[in-house]
Amino acid sequence: MKLRRTARALLLASAATLAAGLTLGGCTSAPSGHATRTATSSSWKKGADAEESAAFMKVQVPQGATEVKGAVRVQPQENVYLLSFVTSEQAAEAITKDLHPDYPLAAEGPSSSSLSGDGFKHLGLTPPQELKSVRTTSACPPCVGDSRRSHIQGIEIHIGEVAGNRVRVYLAAY
Repeated sequence: MKLRRTARALLLASAATLAAGLTLGGCTSAPSGHATRTATSSSWKKGADAEESAAFMKVQVPQGATEVKGAVRVQPQENVYLLSFVTSEQAAEAITKDLHPDYPLAAEGPSSSSLSGDGFKHLGLTPPQELKSVRTTSACPPCVGDSRRSHIQGIEIHIGEVAGNRVRVYLAAY
């Protein structure tokens, strides 16, 4: 019995080591003609703005939106595009619907698992995960056949109340 547990533990340890090796190896090599990233930490793309982030996400910033901000965080695996603006509740709902979310917007408590991390602080904004009243959802464009956004793996959507019928929309995509 003890021998079986030891053999199983060794087998699991070997499998975990092999999986980690394959994962790391897969991240460092690329077919010829493709660029690989060698940076081990993230940085902010110089000159990137809301226009670049909106273009990547194929999102139209609503007319009359204020405090429009955007940035691109360059990371070892993929870039994260951030976009935020203040608009009407109706416009925020329309944008969310157009992104084909996985589930309806819902109130959620503070979360540290946000893809956006501290990126919105870089834009001078309170991050959505620090807001008391925020609704959130996510979208997987390839999962729902959104051909306009097939190049995007995921989009995180947060909507926080500002004042009256105005809300701040936070979008993070990779």
